[in-house]
Amino acid sequence: MNLQTKISLVPKEPQIDYQSEVVMLGSCFAENIGERFEYYKFKNLINPFGILFHSKAIETFLWMTVQEEKYTEADLFFNNGQWHCFDAHSSLSDPNKEKLLSRLNNALVYGRKKITTASHISITLGTAWVYRLIALDLVVANCHKVPQKEFAKELLPVEEISQCIHNCVHLIRNLNPTVQILFTVSPVRHMKDGFVENTRSKSHLITAIHNVVERDKTLDYFPSYEIVMDELRDYRFYNEDMIHPSELAIQYIWERFSEVWISGNAKNTMKKVAEIQKGLAHRPFHPESTQHLDFLKKLESKKHQIQEKYPFMIF
Repeated sequence: MNLQTKISLVPKEPQIDYQSEVVMLGSCFAENIGERFEYYKFKNLINPFGILFHSKAIETFLWMTVQEEKYTEADLFFNNGQWHCFDAHSSLSDPNKEKLLSRLNNALVYGRKKITTASHISITLGTAWVYRLIALDLVVANCHKVPQKEFAKELLPVEEISQCIHNCVHLIRNLNPTVQILFTVSPVRHMKDGFVENTRSKSHLITAIHNVVERDKTLDYFPSYEIVMDELRDYRFYNEDMIHPSELAIQYIWERFSEVWISGNAKNTMKKVAEIQKGLAHRPFHPESTQHLDFLKKLESKKHQIQEKYPFMIF
């Protein structure tokens, strides 16, 4: 009996090249793939508000960005020695209130600029579970270690997630009608929710995304979750925590993504970028040797050649 071992992937035009501009929004897996775009020096923006795990948080970010809203001191709170915002990840938090406000509002301005010029926007959903701050009846992006008793945990229904996704698409297209929007589900399992609860969550996300994508043929879905579950169904593809995909798994997914979304010309340039990156990472035993100085001279020549064609590349 013949079994299909690889998920069939069918790309849509336009494919991604070095004239493209990619925006990655969503869970930590968006950052994993976004790091590949950064490594190969594509024009990109990765999670200006930090990791956003669920559709409500992403919708809030897009609303604030597209509507040119601004955060004020009233949107911040102080906890454990830092100022936080419930709409953003703790990576933006700061002991200085003004610095946090500046980070938030600068991220909104820069996010709007990049969404307006993007050729591709990828949204990765991580979970359907959300936490609602009881006092304000507010679904938060991050709890920032506020005591759990202050929140009510909820599983977003499929219909509500579908509406969030639809709203996200509408907001993006208000700024950029021609952008290619790609959805995916993070293969990172949220085991703190529980095994059964994680499966329920992922099934809600997958169903909700397909509800929207099937009605709008201009949207795309990339099966990150399915690739890990069905093609890489072995624990050697996970980190020691047995939750997060390993570097090997992330590289495999990047290769599968590249098969259908990265243009042939871009792949040739990626090889040249990788040569430079490896050269920059090289640590010599004898830095002052003639051999190493020649190596550095050739490396500078390679950088100059590629930057003449792509001035935006910074190594």
